[in-house]
Amino acid sequence: MLEVIQKRVNADAELVRRGRFVDTTFLIAIDDRDTLIRIERGRVAAVTPGPFITPTYSFALRASHAVWEKFWQPLPPAGFTDLFALVKQRLMRIEGDLHPFMANLLYFKEVIAAPRRETAS
Repeated sequence: MLEVIQKRVNADAELVRRGRFVDTTFLIAIDDRDTLIRIERGRVAAVTPGPFITPTYSFALRASHAVWEKFWQPLPPAGFTDLFALVKQRLMRIEGDLHPFMANLLYFKEVIAAPRRETAS
């Protein structure tokens, strides 16, 4: 699922505009598989799957494969529609430097939810 983030985010001009001041790298952990997402001026510059020896990132989102699978459904079930709902249920952990995440919360919520969008074919 993570392989589609770069294409879908970069194709969304409004989302890129919203994140135009965002320059950071964050980590999405699915079970024991880590992936780094590099953001430069609101565009996804790179999606790099691990494993990593000492990855550098500002914040990390960690959840099981089953949780991410439900979160990324086009119409997620109740309780799986929002990152903070998952945190509240203790199904996801957000850790690291939360400042870039919280300062650009709507942007990151849309970036992370990008895999659930239907593709226009």
